[in-house]
Amino acid sequence: MEMELETVMEKKMSNKNFADFGRFDFMKISPIMAGISVITFILALFFIFTKGFHYGIDFEGGTEIQAKFNSPVDAAKVRSALDSIGAEGSSVQVFESGTEVLVRMPQAKGADVGETNKLNSERVSSLTEIFKKDLAMADDGILRVDTVGPQVGSEMKTQAILSILYSLLVIMIYIGLSFDFRYSPGAVTCLFHDTIVLLGIFSLLGREVNTQVLAGVLTLIGYSINDTIVVYDAMRGNEPLYKEKGMSFIINRSVNDMLVRTILTGGTTFLSCCALYFFGTGVIQDIAFTMMLGIILGTFSSVYVAAPLVPLTDQLFKKFSGKKA
Repeated sequence: MEMELETVMEKKMSNKNFADFGRFDFMKISPIMAGISVITFILALFFIFTKGFHYGIDFEGGTEIQAKFNSPVDAAKVRSALDSIGAEGSSVQVFESGTEVLVRMPQAKGADVGETNKLNSERVSSLTEIFKKDLAMADDGILRVDTVGPQVGSEMKTQAILSILYSLLVIMIYIGLSFDFRYSPGAVTCLFHDTIVLLGIFSLLGREVNTQVLAGVLTLIGYSINDTIVVYDAMRGNEPLYKEKGMSFIINRSVNDMLVRTILTGGTTFLSCCALYFFGTGVIQDIAFTMMLGIILGTFSSVYVAAPLVPLTDQLFKKFSGKKA
């Protein structure tokens, strides 16, 4: 009886067509999506190299001052005070109460590091006096002053780039050991694609790139690789079962198997980030904005960058092995 049941099940499985294994044929439009990915990647590189980044004081150097006033203050008056001390291009953020202000001043330009630090200190002193005299700030109104020198900012910028590269290298090794090295290039290409496109969007929009954004990028790398690994794991499980149907079928089957999980995890995280972005302020908004973009990019690249590259890598490995032999 059991043998008959197994025979019937095998026959049913063999008669199933593609539609039975998933609702959507993701690979049907994969060439179009690959073209979009390449164009987006090239445009991102173009904006990065032509427009550059608007660095925060963490990377560029500068001074951040948080001040509290006795009564609500107008941001225009704070900007006027900044212009009067030669700190043009500074940003002013007034908190909800209206009595607390966060000022970010760009790096003063001195002949050397010592002169630059001296000019930064003079700016802080001058601004404090103006706040007390013209905006009725109390003597203890300056809550904090953070200054990053040009040399420290440059070192932090270098360390930020290295941290991203190191994380990509470790992830490549991890995937190579967990699966095999056919999967590693696709995963790293996926993450590299997401990171460059995300930074290209920041460059295009002129948004500030700071340590908070770096934290968001590193979180994006971890989040994106998690989604990619789930798809890879499904592909590894389906490959021996449907090997005769080809990699396109296996990828479609695997993505459809994980589709509900992807929508639920990605959707709930995206909604949480939306709430943080629209109702949060300052640093919270920066991280939430980075994560919102990252979830969209990570989900897209897991399906249309990482997965399709596996059969391509497999063919290249076989070709290389054949030549070597």
